[in-house]
Amino acid sequence: MAFLSSRRKKVRLAPELDDQDLGKLLKSLLATTRTGTIATTDLCVAQISRLLERDPEDWDRRTHRMSVLADYLTAVSLTRSWATREPRNANALVLHAWTQLAHGRSQGRLDDAAAVVDSCLRAAQLVPEDPTPWVVLLGVGRLERWEQPQVFGVWNEVLARDRWNREAYLNMLGYLTPQEAGSRIQVLEFVDALTARMPANAPCAATELTAQVHQYTAVLDRGGFEALVARNHWSQTMAAQALDRAARAWVQPGFLHHARALADLNTLAYALMAADRRREAHPVFEALGGTVTAWPWNIGGDPVTEFDHAQRRAAAGL
Repeated sequence: MAFLSSRRKKVRLAPELDDQDLGKLLKSLLATTRTGTIATTDLCVAQISRLLERDPEDWDRRTHRMSVLADYLTAVSLTRSWATREPRNANALVLHAWTQLAHGRSQGRLDDAAAVVDSCLRAAQLVPEDPTPWVVLLGVGRLERWEQPQVFGVWNEVLARDRWNREAYLNMLGYLTPQEAGSRIQVLEFVDALTARMPANAPCAATELTAQVHQYTAVLDRGGFEALVARNHWSQTMAAQALDRAARAWVQPGFLHHARALADLNTLAYALMAADRRREAHPVFEALGGTVTAWPWNIGGDPVTEFDHAQRRAAAGL
């Protein structure tokens, strides 16, 4: 086991996943934003702009990059400065709106929902074919608990531009839960309708398994005896079938090729370990190469520690 452990790649949180260009940009932003000068802001904006202008119609990649950058930039005023200086730049408007949304999620509310909506609508007018302004609006609707007709209207705007947008499906999944604005029946209907039509390797392929992980963690949260036997969730028909389908297909080389494929593999590895299917989890960890996403590993504690512990157990085949 020591030999195997020595060959294991370093376990690390990597929000960029396998997007090397995004990873380089994040490192550069970390190095340059520390000075806080105007020239530094200009340099950062130029770097961000160059990245977002690549592959302009790869909506899946664009959504991933926007989401990661928004989370990364919530503590600085860079996006506000950019959007103020370039009010007709759709990239600046969407990124600033998304940064505000990311901050709002961390606080449980938006400081100025109307301003975020306005930025999104202006960006949508500038680049009508771009789904990302509507993806941000969907996040706003979820956080602000908009009524379902309004949320579904935004949802349809996303689908008209990017049929299998991963971020949009996961936002709708969360919105439809009993904890937010829906019910368990609505979640089941939503997932059933998706799986009946969706290509097996679509960017939103993990929606069904994500729903099962949410149900599993809801059992854990109840505590007591139910939490002790929560593993039984994965033996129920719907959960077992979702896990079977993912475990069988996702580790095949090249099967998943969307921007957040490694995030979905993290979800699969977590679910397999929760179900005590350790031997099946082992090739998933191998495919991940030590790349960790905060969710779902943070359900149990520090995500890197939880991932590393689970990976070792899977390698041991216990």
